[in-house]
Amino acid sequence: MARLSKTRFVHGTQCPNLLWWTTHEEDAPELQTGPALRDRFRQGSQVGALAREAFPGGVLVDVPPCQQERAVAETRDALASDAPAIFEAAFLQDDVFVTVDVLERDGDRFNLIEVKSATSREPEHLPDAAIQTHVVERSGLKVGRTELMLLNKDYRRPDRDPLFERHDVTAETRGLMKGIEGEIEWQLGILERPFPGLPVGVQCIGMTDCPFHERCWPPGPHHIRTLYRTGTAKALSYMHQGIHSVTDLPEGLGLTPVARRQRRAVQRDDVIVEPGLWTVLDALAEPLAYLDFETVARAVPVWPGVAPWEAIPVQFSYRQERVDGGHDHVEWLAEGAGDPRKGLALALIDACADAGSILVYSSYENTQVKTLENALPHLRGPLERIRIKLFDLLPLVRSHVYHPDFRGSFSVKRVLPALVPEMSYADLKVRDGEVASAELARLLFEGDDMPEDERAALRRELLAYCGRDTWAMVALVGRLWELGLDS
Repeated sequence: MARLSKTRFVHGTQCPNLLWWTTHEEDAPELQTGPALRDRFRQGSQVGALAREAFPGGVLVDVPPCQQERAVAETRDALASDAPAIFEAAFLQDDVFVTVDVLERDGDRFNLIEVKSATSREPEHLPDAAIQTHVVERSGLKVGRTELMLLNKDYRRPDRDPLFERHDVTAETRGLMKGIEGEIEWQLGILERPFPGLPVGVQCIGMTDCPFHERCWPPGPHHIRTLYRTGTAKALSYMHQGIHSVTDLPEGLGLTPVARRQRRAVQRDDVIVEPGLWTVLDALAEPLAYLDFETVARAVPVWPGVAPWEAIPVQFSYRQERVDGGHDHVEWLAEGAGDPRKGLALALIDACADAGSILVYSSYENTQVKTLENALPHLRGPLERIRIKLFDLLPLVRSHVYHPDFRGSFSVKRVLPALVPEMSYADLKVRDGEVASAELARLLFEGDDMPEDERAALRRELLAYCGRDTWAMVALVGRLWELGLDS
């Protein structure tokens, strides 16, 4: 018989399909961990270890997750030792197994503390704390207070504020515990029966990160959920009205201009180009340049003045047009774990010295230049001059162009293959920004422990990815010129 864990219980409160799949299909492709998720797990472990330092004298129950009975036995021994705190305390009751990040002794009671690497409370945190509190109390202990221990968003390295904040969620947790025994019985029943097959519905609202999202929603490239800026609740409302495809949308619904353009493009099965595209492109200052940053964000900051999870640029690719039609390319990637901001900023200022308009895709580069300005006030002037020259291509595309293959998204990974199908990332080992960020962190903070050939190969892969981003913008702008001239 399958057991519940705190993670499975939270999944069960969200959706029975999710509970069943994550329990019975643990090897599903959607659940496999890539570099980005592995990096997130490592950071979570680091946060947990630092949180334990706030409870001197505590005892760690260090047992592999697969050895549940052993973990429970070692927890009993730790409780008998009168340790002031027990870390990863394990409990098994009624076919529910939980581990508690911190169980702090408080007289004849205990404070149950769930440590998270987030800086704010998430919806799943409370049911997570509730199931732990329930199982611990079913095991015979008294829980006086239930807390969340979160990263302090106001913390700045090295130590302007405490790294952690403790939040008392006892009242909310107790409220969720009403009827929890029935919830457990229901979820265990789900696991004993065949796949529930619940259709998409209200349980999907807010679950944008569900790994099985594509399994549940009806197939089709132009399903109504792909309508521009249509969230789950609105998509469900359309479906209840019998509108299942973008092509089904009647006139007079008050759609946004972008959504109307999307409907026209899908109905015609052709790219739509609005007047004025060429005029905007023609107003750009020469020589045109193209800029892309890659960043690293750490739960526990490593450089001065940085907040938890603050993204810091550590790499850029910059291309600038030459009079002969070619491009000069400057690329920069940090070396080692030292603060990269000054070196990157100086290289960027030098590269952009003669630029006209500097084209980017999304507002991210603007944000990162501001980050550098705030960190390096002595370079604020030249960095501001760079920022003033930035021109974001995303709003331009959104306001003037729609291809049916955009499927409601204007991300470069959706726009590029639709407009420039010959441009691809398929030949690269690093193919998206989340993986790039995780691999950059591995290179910077673990590179000294890598074999030289592995470190060099990873560096080449990261340079190739960032360089492809700027080359993709060159190709995209060339295609936009063609579309503008033909419109």
